[in-house]
Amino acid sequence: MEYFKQFSKHIDRNDLQSIASLWEEYCLSDEVELDEVIKILNSIQASHIGEAFSSCVDQFLPLWETLPDTKKSREIFRLIIDMTNSKEHALRQKVFDKLKEWYGENARFDWKIKLSGLNNPDTFRYAVSRFELLTHMEVGNFVYHTAGWGVGEIMDVSAVREQISCEFDFVAGQKDLSFTNAFKTLIPLPKDHFLSQRFGNPDALEDKARVNPVEVIRTLLRDLGPKTAGEIKDELADLVIPEEEWSKWWQTARSKLKKDTLIEIPSSIRQPFKLRESELSHEERLQDALKKKPGVKQLIELVYSFLRDFASTLKNEDFRQSLATHLQEVLQHEELTDSQELEIHFFLETLLPNKTHTPVVELVKRFHNIEDVLERIEIIAHKKRALSEVKAHRDDWVAIFGSLIFKLSQIPLKDYMFDQLMKAKEQVSFSQEVDKMLIEPWSSPHTLLWYFHKIMHETNIPFSNQEGKNRFLEAFFALFHFMEQSERGRDMVKKMYTMLTNGRFAWVRQIFQDADKKSVQEFLLLATKCSSLSEHDIKILHSLAEVVHPSLSRLNTHYSDEDQEDVVWTTDEGYKKLQQRIHEIGTVETVENAREIEVARSHGDLKENSEYKYALEKRAQLQAELKRLSDLLGSMRILTAEDVNTDVVGVGSIVELKNGSGEEKKFTLLGPWDADLEKNILSFQSKLAKSLEGKRLGESCHFDQKDWEIKSISNYFDKVS
Repeated sequence: MEYFKQFSKHIDRNDLQSIASLWEEYCLSDEVELDEVIKILNSIQASHIGEAFSSCVDQFLPLWETLPDTKKSREIFRLIIDMTNSKEHALRQKVFDKLKEWYGENARFDWKIKLSGLNNPDTFRYAVSRFELLTHMEVGNFVYHTAGWGVGEIMDVSAVREQISCEFDFVAGQKDLSFTNAFKTLIPLPKDHFLSQRFGNPDALEDKARVNPVEVIRTLLRDLGPKTAGEIKDELADLVIPEEEWSKWWQTARSKLKKDTLIEIPSSIRQPFKLRESELSHEERLQDALKKKPGVKQLIELVYSFLRDFASTLKNEDFRQSLATHLQEVLQHEELTDSQELEIHFFLETLLPNKTHTPVVELVKRFHNIEDVLERIEIIAHKKRALSEVKAHRDDWVAIFGSLIFKLSQIPLKDYMFDQLMKAKEQVSFSQEVDKMLIEPWSSPHTLLWYFHKIMHETNIPFSNQEGKNRFLEAFFALFHFMEQSERGRDMVKKMYTMLTNGRFAWVRQIFQDADKKSVQEFLLLATKCSSLSEHDIKILHSLAEVVHPSLSRLNTHYSDEDQEDVVWTTDEGYKKLQQRIHEIGTVETVENAREIEVARSHGDLKENSEYKYALEKRAQLQAELKRLSDLLGSMRILTAEDVNTDVVGVGSIVELKNGSGEEKKFTLLGPWDADLEKNILSFQSKLAKSLEGKRLGESCHFDQKDWEIKSISNYFDKVS
């Protein structure tokens, strides 16, 4: 296809002179690719210079005479006659001779020659196309209407009236067209064409699509050209596969397409699926990708995906050895990190199973900082494999697992390490580390959420009793409030809010059921410190508490009255920041998430599709956050200098403190969306701010295990004005 690439460049520049010169050179070739000739002629005909090129298109005919008589060579002949502006008698005679050779036995041959315009120099152009359409005009055949009526089935042909009757896809009833109009608007479609099958017998096409989806998509791409996943859906959903069944059908089809050797799979949802000109084996596809010399990281991802999806290729001994050799060369010549070296040896163990392969064991034993190596591995299956090797070959595996379980965020890995630690009867050491985490839950947020989920669904594990659940819920609220104060904790807050409110606070209801009154009161107090919880959320928590401890109803009334009186203070900047966040969720993140869901869905196999599950979870989090922030926006009041009272500590105050050791601190109390711990700006709803609220100059407060005296109270707006 090298010539086609050259023609394409000249066509893009509308360079007729270069195209004519290249065409002259091409017509003198010894051999040609029929597909390439067809692509060249179609491209030129569709371009702005198609008409100007018509004077030289028939230069190809001498070379065409040497081609074998095939369907493709006849298509080339038709394209040349469609494009030529020649009126020479010799050319018209050649066309007649060829049509006589090909169709001489057909009924009414002479009549079709006359109607095609072959005998008239002024109507000679398109004569072959017209003749072929006349030959195709038989009841039960299919055509395509280029002026918008879509696919049609021929219902009647009248030679006397020179008229054809068809039923079309996009117009009601049977339509009559004169042969003259038919020549201008109809294209013949073979019965095995995708559009013919879909229009003529959609039930049969549906049955075929359910049994062999790849064959149907191959036909679609063959006849309609490259299509994106969305465009394939447009052609098949509802018309062939019912809309409500599309997602499930496409998942199955998508997984099978990945293994097809004729269909080229796109790397993104915006790129099209393509039908290759010839089959490309899975092994050849990988070899082509390796020839592009990807970086080590990309190489590992590429080989892992290939071995996962096409494990059957390992039966090919030559291929296995070739890939193993390539990886061994990478080990010798590339600068690798410890984790990359380990992963490549994992591949070699898989590729050379019958050979003694000890480097994995040696590496696992040799690595000084095995935790760092494991954290740098990105493929979860390789992390799991590495952990298994650590357990099998290192005496200190218990200590390594005990540390990593609080560092690695992937739940399957945490579950594996936890199970191994429990089998080794390491409950005590694990519990001690969990104790530390519960005191400072922000030290390992992912672990706290993972194990909280575990104790709520399993029994006979550490902290699964009522006391353990109480401690975890208390730590959960403390972590929730802590994350609210950090810009980097936004995603964690979304996840925690979803966990907490899921099933109308199902976990809270379960813990409240057996918790004592004092513990429940503490939970309610901690919940009120979480600004992300709406007034409605707080009321639900109080209602759940009342069911178990009716005497808490007075506390509920107290909080409700207080909530009605209180407003959420914010600066003008904080208010705009919240508005911007709401706008960002509604116009950017929600749209991006919709794309992520569609991309993940196109990967198929939703049961094992972690990307799809994550995308759906992210959508729920975005929806919850949008509702929560919209509610919060309605209860906000913008703080002004006049709202700040410098006689006592309150929202808008800058407070300077000093302890007995001479240490000084300064805090600014503003709204939750103004908080910035790095700048010592606290939310007025935070625990420390609440302990300072209402105090005057000279009064003391206690925090950080020290007593502090208030040395000054100033107005925040005096500083910024």
